[in-house]
Amino acid sequence: MRVTKREHACMILGDEGQTLVIDPGNQTGPVSAPGLVAIVITHEHADHWDAEHLATLRAANPNVPIYGPAGVAAAAEGFDVTVVEAGERVTAGPFRLRFFGGTHAEIHRSIPLVDNLGVLVNERFYYPGDSYATPDVPVELLATPAGAPWLKIGEVMDFVAEVAPRATFAVHDAPLSEMGLGMAHARIEGAVAEGGGEHHRLAPGDAIEL
Repeated sequence: MRVTKREHACMILGDEGQTLVIDPGNQTGPVSAPGLVAIVITHEHADHWDAEHLATLRAANPNVPIYGPAGVAAAAEGFDVTVVEAGERVTAGPFRLRFFGGTHAEIHRSIPLVDNLGVLVNERFYYPGDSYATPDVPVELLATPAGAPWLKIGEVMDFVAEVAPRATFAVHDAPLSEMGLGMAHARIEGAVAEGGGEHHRLAPGDAIEL
């Protein structure tokens, strides 16, 4: 399985000539996904889904399912979203999906919480969306949020230590300056190294093979 980082929170997974797109939001450039079998949207915020991206992907793949929590189905008006919840499992082509969590991390007590799901793919790759929801199985590769209004780096480090993956890379990084991203990389690197794992400093377009 090949995991390609795109801008901000978007990732494209490839296996057996088929692809899975996760969180193609408004901070991500044009998304092309030959052999697309599913789209996963972790929550309704615009940096995680974009109507233009969904329309383009659906135009090329009219029957491809879009999976997301109830909040995504409500926000993505005009798109047929298959609602999933924490604990559910879905198979799309070669991709076995398990969903975790259920709620976005708190930004501030004055801001309402929204639905959010983490997704585990093929029991190997995990992405929590905008949360610290932790899967109940060992993780080979963790996509680690690095910069957002809802996080502080100490919490990210605790999350990485709890998951204890074999490898990490940073996502949700559009808000960070070059200096800020470098600092986030260093802290994530230190946290994963404590468990014997390795951090990969991926740029958009870079990929990891599992």
